[in-house]
Amino acid sequence: MSKINDKSLVKQQYATANNLITRISIHEKYSTNKMGFGNWIVSNYKIDKGAKVLELGCGTGDMWKGRESLILDCSQIILSDFSEGMVATAKEMVGDYDNIEYRVLDIQDIPYEDDSFDIIIANMMLYHVPNLDKGLSEVRRVLKKGGVFYCATYGENGITEYLSKILSEYAVEDNLNKSFTLQNGYEILNKIFSNVEKKEYIDSLEVTNVDDMVEYIYSLSSMTSLSSVPKQVIKDILTQNTSDGVLNVPKEYGMFISY
Repeated sequence: MSKINDKSLVKQQYATANNLITRISIHEKYSTNKMGFGNWIVSNYKIDKGAKVLELGCGTGDMWKGRESLILDCSQIILSDFSEGMVATAKEMVGDYDNIEYRVLDIQDIPYEDDSFDIIIANMMLYHVPNLDKGLSEVRRVLKKGGVFYCATYGENGITEYLSKILSEYAVEDNLNKSFTLQNGYEILNKIFSNVEKKEYIDSLEVTNVDDMVEYIYSLSSMTSLSSVPKQVIKDILTQNTSDGVLNVPKEYGMFISY
């Protein structure tokens, strides 16, 4: 993929929830930190009763599933995504509430007045934004004074770097989109927000069924160079890298809290 931030490529990758669900499932099955990244993210939220919340890039909406008390504490929640398919999946996942609205929108052009929201959330999506400075300026504009912006992201030393090393003979490169990571996110956010806090989530994968990892790899847009390689070949390489039947894969995830 020559231009990872291209809107059309992002739209194609996230047209439906299938690839995202594949990626989420491997974390649910094999993560060593049993708290779960989503639960950890939500545990860091401080959302006061009556808050107005905007989530950008809500994906499948799974972060809100089963959190009715948190939902009902908010006066308004807008779950939005760039992809119509994702918004439809989120609505199906979370359901109908009087205080939830589902919208297709672009972070670079947020259709709300200045100082509209107490909380804005943008998890695992800022690296897809073509003009990130514009997007973050829009977030700052619609965030109330005293409001908080939460954004989770990955680091540069996780799954993709590991896979690129063990699959290097098939021209797999570490072409992870590094436009917003745990390594550079603080500096980027600090240009827009006065206070930025970084939190890291300690985790890894212990994969006992390499078939699941094969499906994960083929769901990644960064692994397009493998499209002509038989899955059995990839499975054999993964199997060779197991120890006592377990494939140990590093992960690097975390979040920033800005205000």
